[in-house]
Amino acid sequence: MMPQTAMLLAAGLGTRMRPITDYTPKPLVKVAGKSLIDWTLDQLAAANVPRAIVNVHHHAPLMIEHLNARNAPAITISDETETLLDTGGGVVNALPLLGNNPFFAFNCDAIILDGKTPMLNRLAASWHDGLDVLMLVHPLDTAHGFDGAGDFFVDTAGIMKRRGDAARAPYVYAGAAIMHPRLFAGEAAVPFSLNRLWNTALAPGRMRAVVHDGAWYHVGTPQAVTETTALLTPLPANV
Repeated sequence: MMPQTAMLLAAGLGTRMRPITDYTPKPLVKVAGKSLIDWTLDQLAAANVPRAIVNVHHHAPLMIEHLNARNAPAITISDETETLLDTGGGVVNALPLLGNNPFFAFNCDAIILDGKTPMLNRLAASWHDGLDVLMLVHPLDTAHGFDGAGDFFVDTAGIMKRRGDAARAPYVYAGAAIMHPRLFAGEAAVPFSLNRLWNTALAPGRMRAVVHDGAWYHVGTPQAVTETTALLTPLPANV
């Protein structure tokens, strides 16, 4: 089951990326010659996912101009220029555009490189209707640019548990997931975090994880832009 629609959460202020985001929206920050949001949109296009919904707020005209220049996937704007709705409210606001079927959801502050099988295919192959959320997680030990203590414990069946009071958890949310619209039933388009709904889905086991098997780069600061660009820029060929 390959979802036919993706939601890209691109409306944030990017405060940790200042001063770059004083004049550029974070999703348009270039890493190794490509805007952050295009790393994800190119993967969606390669997987023939036909539609993407992108929410906009910070420097919205620049975002819209950039997205209008793309040919694939077809992009629809979810306008949050009046009120920034955070991750949960942003999805609720876009639900009329997302439809009734499961959809991909992405943050725009990470670059996810495929392993042996494309990441989107791995998520799609692991989805089943008993889930409300299927999350891509990455091992903390190889999470480039991530400075936290980890988010989840994950067993071999993909069953997840929050880090809680533990000093460290071995997996971090990689910024990619499949979600079902029923997860948002009864929710209003007001500012709230997706974390609240994830906690609701965790309790009855309706949220599982797929462990990413490729490289993953969190790009949240100007320093991370420089470091990740150096890692992803090919060395010049010997003459």
